[in-house]
Amino acid sequence: MTGWIVGIVLGVVVIAVAAAIVITIVRLAQRIARQAQTAVEGVGAVKRQTDELAGISRVNDSGVRILRSARALRKVAVGR
Repeated sequence: MTGWIVGIVLGVVVIAVAAAIVITIVRLAQRIARQAQTAVEGVGAVKRQTDELAGISRVNDSGVRILRSARALRKVAVGR
């Protein structure tokens, strides 16, 4: 009879440990899922913010042209 009791107690302990491990894994998975959702929202925000930079190359080209023109004018004005 003692063997049955020991066996049942060990079985309950093994099941409790397995349940604790599964619960821990599920909680961590839920936490990761929340963090992933936050990351996805962050990527969406970055995408929205950078979509407006589509014409930045034209702005940069214009800036370079203005800078070159200003340097040319300075050379003419100063004589160098």
